[in-house]
Amino acid sequence: MEPARILGVEGGGTKTAWVLVEAVTSGGDAGTEFRILDQGKLPPSNLRLTTPERLREIFAELPKQVDRAGVFLAGCGTEEDRRSLVLICRDIWPNAKIVTGSDRDSGVAAALDHRDGIVVNAGSGSSVTGRRGDRIERAGGWGHILGDTGGGYFLSIEALRLILREYDLRRGEMQFTAKILHALSLNNLDELVRWAQTADKMEIAMLAPVVFEAAAGGDARVNEIVEEGARVLCEYTEALAFRLHLLAPKVVLMGGLFHRDSIYTHAFRRRLKKNLPDARVTVAERPPEFGAAWLAAEKGDHVAFQSKLSEKEIEDLAAALTEQRNPRSENLERMSARQLAELFVEEEKFVEDALRGATADLARAIEMVTESLRNGGRLFYVGAGSSGRIGVLDASEIPPTFGASPDLVQGIIAGGTTALYRSVEGAEDEESAGTLALRERGIKNGDVIIGITASGRTPFVLGALAHAKSLGAKTILLTCNPAVAAVVDRGGPQPAAGTAIDLVIALAVGPEILTGSTRLKAGTATKAALNIISTGAMVALGKVRGNLMIDLHTSSAKLRDRAVRVVVDLARCDYDAARRQLEAADWNLRAVVEKL
Repeated sequence: MEPARILGVEGGGTKTAWVLVEAVTSGGDAGTEFRILDQGKLPPSNLRLTTPERLREIFAELPKQVDRAGVFLAGCGTEEDRRSLVLICRDIWPNAKIVTGSDRDSGVAAALDHRDGIVVNAGSGSSVTGRRGDRIERAGGWGHILGDTGGGYFLSIEALRLILREYDLRRGEMQFTAKILHALSLNNLDELVRWAQTADKMEIAMLAPVVFEAAAGGDARVNEIVEEGARVLCEYTEALAFRLHLLAPKVVLMGGLFHRDSIYTHAFRRRLKKNLPDARVTVAERPPEFGAAWLAAEKGDHVAFQSKLSEKEIEDLAAALTEQRNPRSENLERMSARQLAELFVEEEKFVEDALRGATADLARAIEMVTESLRNGGRLFYVGAGSSGRIGVLDASEIPPTFGASPDLVQGIIAGGTTALYRSVEGAEDEESAGTLALRERGIKNGDVIIGITASGRTPFVLGALAHAKSLGAKTILLTCNPAVAAVVDRGGPQPAAGTAIDLVIALAVGPEILTGSTRLKAGTATKAALNIISTGAMVALGKVRGNLMIDLHTSSAKLRDRAVRVVVDLARCDYDAARRQLEAADWNLRAVVEKL
């Protein structure tokens, strides 16, 4: 039979995972064979927490040419929910056969196929589902407000409550408190409370790795929270085994908590063995998006999954200059502290040389950004990992330094806010996620997008640049891999999915002292380059007088003092007279300066 293209989609509080497979049905007992064509991840999608418009935006980034689509989302629990989800899917895949349901359904399909057993899913939320024949039993999964005990949200919120409880009772901060504050880049408990009041389910659940780290490190009170989560999940598992009359059930563990943290798997196994000693506990080998594809295939067929056979060419990142070894630091672990410091200082000359070599391109970037901002456009930095953090940092400093609107210069980082203080695995690997991030910002043809990628090949960044260019926006690629610029100069394939980039700025800093750690020289050069571009544009827009800031926000005692000294310099008056002028102008520095 002719192969069918089947799309499997599983959405929850952490992500939307998808897989595109080619299914060939043969005769006899062989059933249906799936071969993976493509797969990826997009932002979270929960039918109850995500608007239909947002779901359409996410689904629009998925493959369009499919014969069948199985879409299974958290929050899709009723027949009405499934019908609503079908209508949304019809807008994206009008000619495909659509199957919808809960992420619970796709998880069971991926874990058990057509067999009996119990699936324990612990991610940002949690649920336990059992099956025997046609009978399905469920426990948990009532959402993070009323249930989901044992999920990432539950563990994290209990840990936050523990921190405050210990402080109230003993007025001493736990060592765990410092780890939580560090993970969130907060300074004290008052800031923690304010953060928690506005944080969503996912942001809180993302603290689960910190909880597991503390438990593994021997923190008894945190370990009690982990044990309680495992205890409740075991209790649910035992209840379903009893109701389904499964004496030696196959129990499959799914979700990020089990896959990422062996301490949770061990805790669950240990507790379950007490009351269900014959249970066969295993960790799921296939993610739930495969179950979504399986459910979209014909019911009753036996499906055999093959290993991934990607048709895409795998890029050789080892060829990038940023990934090569630095011969001057090959004996790094044998250096003294003085030798190491001297090496770092010596390597900084490559940063200066790289910036000097890119002077003409940096000047052109200033001109492009100035023209855009002067005509009502905006500047966006797009990056992943260290590059993304540097972009967000520069963007965040524009409003207080130059009195500009926060919308004027914006930083976009793969993985969102969480990625600012913790690595978000895989966030940079999806071009479609970069496209979606720009679409959410309402990019228009008058904007400028600077894609920051040390290697010049980060899919999230390249996808964003390609989308921006398709809308007529100006695009700049900032890279530390000269090979990328060389290809562009020769008229070869462009980095951004075949779309011409307006300007490529190559900062040839050479190999890092620590191989591949582009937060070092590459990061330093990138920060300097962004300083040059953004400051140059603000100067051109009249945000300074001489070398003095005249649009700074006087929001603190330090900044008010700086404003006074600016007036002293420009008006040639004494400090008190300058302060009186600013007070009379309600501390509007520009208003005072323009009268001088």
